[in-house]
Amino acid sequence: MNESTISPSLEFTLRLARAQATLVRRLDQVLGGYHGISFSDFMLLHYLNRAPGGRLRRVDLAERQGLTASGVTRTLLPLEKIGLVERQQDPRDARVAYAAITDTGRELLLNATTVAEQISKDLLRSCPPSQFDDLSSALALIAGMNATNS
Repeated sequence: MNESTISPSLEFTLRLARAQATLVRRLDQVLGGYHGISFSDFMLLHYLNRAPGGRLRRVDLAERQGLTASGVTRTLLPLEKIGLVERQQDPRDARVAYAAITDTGRELLLNATTVAEQISKDLLRSCPPSQFDDLSSALALIAGMNATNS
């Protein structure tokens, strides 16, 4: 099978995977160097910060990150140890636990967002800004995202 026989949807998928790997590698490198966190950690803090009360159930956080609940738990442990997130129990239901961003986590996120914004602008400098909305909408459809889980 040569390149001309690949469907447009497969070509898009392959390019998307390569672009995602490039973005994550660069953001991991820079965020790790400046703030000691990975891009995955950054996204987790971002989702917690955007959530009502700065907290989410682990299952909801897993959905937003595209991870399993156990994957989120493994990601949260080091962040808890360094004080960026904390566990909170639901006072009405002992079976429900939340992950919550701390003040320290908010401060680090604020600083890391500045770095992530700059890297994002640099990585997307060749993409016309007029295409961002359409591309973002397409990616949201692929990820099954809506306003409540973005």
